[in-house]
Amino acid sequence: MQDYFRDGARRATELDNRGPVRFNAAGSIHPDILEAYWRCGFYVFEGVLGADELADIEADLKNILDRLPAEKGATVDAKGRPALGADCAAPTLFWSKPLADPFGGTDLANGRHPVKMTEPTPAADAPEEVVYLILGSLQFSEACLRVYGHPHLLAVAAAVNGPDFTPFNEALFIKEPGRGASVAWHQDGVTHWDSPNWDQGIHGFNFMAQLYGCTPANGLWIVPGSHKRGRVDIKAMAREAGSERLPDAVPLICAPGDVAITNRQALHGSFANTSKDWRVTVNFGFHRRESILGVSGGGIHNAPGIYDDARIRERSRLIGYAIDARRQRFPKETPFDYAPFAESGERCKWDAAAKATLRDYNLKDLSI
Repeated sequence: MQDYFRDGARRATELDNRGPVRFNAAGSIHPDILEAYWRCGFYVFEGVLGADELADIEADLKNILDRLPAEKGATVDAKGRPALGADCAAPTLFWSKPLADPFGGTDLANGRHPVKMTEPTPAADAPEEVVYLILGSLQFSEACLRVYGHPHLLAVAAAVNGPDFTPFNEALFIKEPGRGASVAWHQDGVTHWDSPNWDQGIHGFNFMAQLYGCTPANGLWIVPGSHKRGRVDIKAMAREAGSERLPDAVPLICAPGDVAITNRQALHGSFANTSKDWRVTVNFGFHRRESILGVSGGGIHNAPGIYDDARIRERSRLIGYAIDARRQRFPKETPFDYAPFAESGERCKWDAAAKATLRDYNLKDLSI
């Protein structure tokens, strides 16, 4: 496995798809970045989040971990307080046995994880189950909300998905050392695989901001270029490889504060975290408006239903809140100007009243 990690890391460095967010003379995202993203299906933006912002995220993370249910199914935390997410109707906390693969080889999530990953044996003192994924995460962390409003990342979103880009969903991935679950190989996206308008970007992308960085042992692995191939036969690929160690995959290698963008159609997954390092990822995605409008939801992240203008606008308000929350915390930055609200003159103010509206906001995720 260590040889596989080393070889993957070597091949990842040869892709020429990493560096800081750069703009051309006209103020647009540099075309070299977009070329590398569309060629590989992912790009690593280096040094996006500074020390102050990472400290804010870490403080919120510690609060979240402290407030988790004492065990799966509990409504109180270890100190007897109401547990995080206990009063939510929307799905929030996802649990797994340590070092397990809760989705691989099952029919969960429309069966999109057909191959079971290896499940190492955890330490004898490991808990029965751990939280490895939190959905609707922006209602639990203002620091994560502010990352969502980062002007450079939103500029990338506009360059990839158009100025009227829409939200997808947000999550917090937590891979504890010696306990973090694997995520079996899969491609995201449900609704558009057979669309006559299908192309390499129709299912959108995810940003993955790294609090502590990520390594081959605890980070995401991606098969470069697989976003261009349509729906791939994952079982056949694993059979040909002789295991779940797909030979063409490469790892995301990030330092603290780096943010990766990954095409949702790219084949990706991660191994159980047997390393000594934490991996905490602030995850959030965006779509093209034309991929969403008038489309029936995919049914994985929310109940199926047609996405109309009103639904899209309501969910997009979170972008406005994030921009204003970030403006309040980092007043020297130039805020991003989100085209749909700039055109209508709508301003989303981040305050206590706005914060109250975030409870269960992920019931309105725009999942395709």
